[in-house]
Amino acid sequence: MKISEKVAYIMGLAEGMKIDGETNEGKITFAMLDVLKDIAEELEAVDETLDEMAEIVGDIEEQVEELEEELYGGDYDDYDFDGDELYEITCRNCDNSVAVDMSMLDDGAINCPNCGEKIEFDIDFISGDCGGEQ
Repeated sequence: MKISEKVAYIMGLAEGMKIDGETNEGKITFAMLDVLKDIAEELEAVDETLDEMAEIVGDIEEQVEELEEELYGGDYDDYDFDGDELYEITCRNCDNSVAVDMSMLDDGAINCPNCGEKIEFDIDFISGDCGGEQ
């Protein structure tokens, strides 16, 4: 059930309960119901806009994938953009994969570009020095 339908249901209940719109309580009740109705209408408009935007973003994503395929071939993920080896890490908060290079690893942490959560990593573990005896 949509929010606007729920608000309409509550309005029907209020009318069915014969709440007097002339009393102070009735006036505030119907004023709040009017606000709820306005909010529901705005939310539906936002939902429609989001659906349209999701469709547009999907189209753009397809176009970018086609361009990547054309520019880099099938394995554009393995392309060495700046001469450094790239490492793929995954944010524990949002499961977003992030490609980082050695200079980023040297910093010890980055913020996830998707959710902003700080991702920390131990460079000694990555370079093979895991603190064990040699």
